[in-house]
Amino acid sequence: MIRRPPRSTLFPYTTLFRSQSSKNKLNKEDVEYLKQHTKYDEATIRELHKGFKHDCPDGRLTPEKFMDMYKTFFPSGNAKEFCEHVFRLFDSDHNGFIDFKEFLLAINVTSSGSAEDKLKWAFKMYDVDGNGSIELDEMTKIVQAIYDMLGSSVTSRSPDTAEDRAKKIFDKMDSNKDGTLTEDEFLNGCLQDEELSKILLVGVKQ
Repeated sequence: MIRRPPRSTLFPYTTLFRSQSSKNKLNKEDVEYLKQHTKYDEATIRELHKGFKHDCPDGRLTPEKFMDMYKTFFPSGNAKEFCEHVFRLFDSDHNGFIDFKEFLLAINVTSSGSAEDKLKWAFKMYDVDGNGSIELDEMTKIVQAIYDMLGSSVTSRSPDTAEDRAKKIFDKMDSNKDGTLTEDEFLNGCLQDEELSKILLVGVKQ
């Protein structure tokens, strides 16, 4: 039996969504869809759904509530920018809120996905404009957002600015030196360099 997935700092939902009773229930079609597209069994899906509905009675996780959660876990930093990028990935239909299906499909990747799955998911976060490649300015935006979120805990460890760090990472991964990173370059760079992977996947890898 698949147990409740571990907490991820990318989305520490196990504290935000508490298991509580709820009158709202998933229908059989929803459960079957989620069983087929995630690694969770029916009991786990229903448990997580109860918690989701307790904290989001209307079934919608809004950007504001998403932000409130991050403020709790990163009190010394400013998580606003990072939250916006993560929210963009969770909200797959781009309707301005996260429903339970979107929530669980994303959590399935960040908590239970393979290393390659997590890297592909992270690539989408760095590819801010969604054109299928990462430019230096996009990587700089995400690295700066990570710096802002972690606050003094990261600046005290590294003398590099976010811009300097992003450029070093980008230059190392851009194997053909064309000024853009493909998904393959991003994946290969992370898989071949554990330290690089840790920097780029803050909160994604367990």
